[in-house]
Amino acid sequence: MRLLKLILPVLLLTSSIGFAQQVQNQQESSSAPMESEFVYDNFIVAALDSLSNLKYFESVESSKNQLFRNKYNFLPNFVPTYPDSVYYYRMQRLDVESPIELSYNAYVKAFIDLYANRKRGTTARVLGLSHIYFPLIEQQLDMYNLPLELKYLAIVESALNPEARSRVGATGLWQFMYYTGKVYGLEATSYVDDRNDPVQATEAACKHFKDLYNMYHDWLLVLAAYNSGPGNVNKAIRRSGGKMNFWEIRQFLPRETRDYVPAFIAVNYVMNYSNEHNLYPIMPRIVYHETDTVAVNSPLTLGILSEKLKLPLEDLQFLNPTFRKGFIPATKSNPFYIRLPKKTVADFINNEPALYAAFQLKGYDPVQFIAQANADASYTYVTKKITHKVRKGENISSIARKYDCTTQEIKRWNKLKKASVYNGQRLAIYVQSRVPVPGAKPKPQNATQDENVAANNTPNTSNDSIKRKPVQEPKAPVAAVVKPRYHTVKSGDYLQKIAAKYNITVADLTAWNKLKTKKLIVGQKLRVNNPHPQDQVAVKADTNAKAPVTQGDAKAAEKLVYYTVQSGDTLWSIAEKYEGITVNQIREWNNMQAEEKLKVGQKIKVILAGG
Repeated sequence: MRLLKLILPVLLLTSSIGFAQQVQNQQESSSAPMESEFVYDNFIVAALDSLSNLKYFESVESSKNQLFRNKYNFLPNFVPTYPDSVYYYRMQRLDVESPIELSYNAYVKAFIDLYANRKRGTTARVLGLSHIYFPLIEQQLDMYNLPLELKYLAIVESALNPEARSRVGATGLWQFMYYTGKVYGLEATSYVDDRNDPVQATEAACKHFKDLYNMYHDWLLVLAAYNSGPGNVNKAIRRSGGKMNFWEIRQFLPRETRDYVPAFIAVNYVMNYSNEHNLYPIMPRIVYHETDTVAVNSPLTLGILSEKLKLPLEDLQFLNPTFRKGFIPATKSNPFYIRLPKKTVADFINNEPALYAAFQLKGYDPVQFIAQANADASYTYVTKKITHKVRKGENISSIARKYDCTTQEIKRWNKLKKASVYNGQRLAIYVQSRVPVPGAKPKPQNATQDENVAANNTPNTSNDSIKRKPVQEPKAPVAAVVKPRYHTVKSGDYLQKIAAKYNITVADLTAWNKLKTKKLIVGQKLRVNNPHPQDQVAVKADTNAKAPVTQGDAKAAEKLVYYTVQSGDTLWSIAEKYEGITVNQIREWNNMQAEEKLKVGQKIKVILAGG
């Protein structure tokens, strides 16, 4: 042991001298200064910055996870730095254990500085996200007999943000372009994008890695080809005189690819030596082992799942980034798998029919799933300047996370030359706040009723209608008399199913029948039309009755309603539901071609004439 302690400093000193000479030779042979090789707004930095908008972490001020204790007793905001010899020695240890060549040089050092120093806050989030995505990525890599170190490439590509999208349209953890994704079986539609599915995208990436390795038999060239395409790598090989080493052809590659491989090596280092750099994960609210998948066999929305399973909508969106607009277009012949917290899987299975029935009642309402900035045109965002007073223990990264901005923005706003702040310092911060548009009426947040139900049960009392056709109130109000319609409860019936059948709501059923419980008894009779229809015309008693016509303003102008297409519907059957409506009219109102087919959940515009 004593002999080892004597020999180790000598070895480190020798390797340090040798490495220093290597770096000096590389810097002398480079035609441009090293600083010009690093571009702050390149795609790698953009991927990291994308996490600043991913608000899915337990707390930006959360304490270090107990699993990652500060074994080196660093102060909370201390940023360790090491001589090149230490980096070189650690990289050699990683290189011995990996089939991918992991070397240390000045290019790699620049990206170690990026991940371990300049972007510390974001790297802490990446460390947290790795507990969600690395288990499933490693499983796929092992299945395809690929180096497990390739998992770190997803950090370079997307910073483990499955919804990351580049300026050229590459999407997902592995940043597949549309046509490249199609080659490897990743489909993209208006509602679903397989490139955002962590499992499917990882499997496609593994297949792509296999194909590229069969071409080059060198992992660094595989990485270069993954980034810029085999065509650019082949041209660089030809221009270098046929050399098959990344570092020898680097100068002939596109600028982005020249940074790509050093960034990958740097991520390998930082993820393995995060504790040595006083970096600890900021954990997301849900991690991989706390979730499970369930099959969805009928159309459904994340909004309905959120409401019925009592889950935050952002949790479901975070776990299921595949569904672009929150709509799951599943059928029995084409089911989709969704990921849920384990504690709610049983609730989903026990209430699956009721969930599907809720969709049939409500249909697809895209307003639930559009970002709040776009969901309500009655609001806008304004930028306000505030002053933040630096407190003890804060650094520029923690302040940036607190206000959902970047450290570069804070430096620019305050004309800071360095990324250091001191206790008591006052910083100008610009934040966005949501304010109502003057004169606009905010839309109710809880308006989730199907639009055609609201239209058929709510009198038209808009200001415009009143001005055009003022209603003369009778001297004595006379309540309309409606013959009651009843539904006899059968085996397998439940409130949502019955409500969907008669195009009413569960709340209506509960109120009209004075129900105190949701439990139904076979043979029980439930009233399915309004016993107090002051605002409705009497409805025919037979089951083929037309949709009720609202009275409200009896001589009002035409009224627009929307019908939600259900399984088995045709244009003819929809026209039959409304008196005096023809198939050709429906086609004209909805700009539909003669051969166009209906889709379950589709909204059909119907214009009703005034009574």
